[in-house]
Amino acid sequence: MISLAHLMTFLRIVLVPFFPIFYFWGSSFGIDEKVVPFILLALLIVCQISDILDGKFARRRNEVTDLGKVLDPMADSLLSLTVLFTFTTEPISLPVILIFVFLYREFSILALRLLCGLKGHALAARSSGKIKTVLQAAVFFLIVLLMIANQWNIISLLQLQWTSFYAVLVAAFYTAISACEYFYASRRFIFKSLNSKGK
Repeated sequence: MISLAHLMTFLRIVLVPFFPIFYFWGSSFGIDEKVVPFILLALLIVCQISDILDGKFARRRNEVTDLGKVLDPMADSLLSLTVLFTFTTEPISLPVILIFVFLYREFSILALRLLCGLKGHALAARSSGKIKTVLQAAVFFLIVLLMIANQWNIISLLQLQWTSFYAVLVAAFYTAISACEYFYASRRFIFKSLNSKGK
């Protein structure tokens, strides 16, 4: 039977595509534009709750597995990149070049994980990675809340876009720092792999 921890992770993976679906085509489903941000907010909340629960279930039920160590960060990356690329379109209109910071970080850490896996070593999550995930989640919540404020004419579209840009810029800066920290912490393993003769 599938573990509860894995079930929570799979739930997050399944829910991710619904974020851009409602963002882009919410009105096509007959949903009022003022309601769409609340749906996006609900999706983010469920995803974050599932992220918290999968870790708790894994530890409490002794269900920590190598599969979970791969699926959990993968689910986080899928959610992060999906939301960020969705926000490159109106009304948020983030510059695409900024999103590449997150994209390069995820693929570089993925490459590091694959390298470690090929050598029989599981790359464990680090505190900087956890902080990065929390910071990105906070930024996503902030942007959706700002969308709600804009829909209800509390803030202007320009305020929504600039505040979103600076919030993501801060997250991008820390995301880059997190990537550097991962590679620095794994430097001995990386140098050892580079000097390996393939045995």
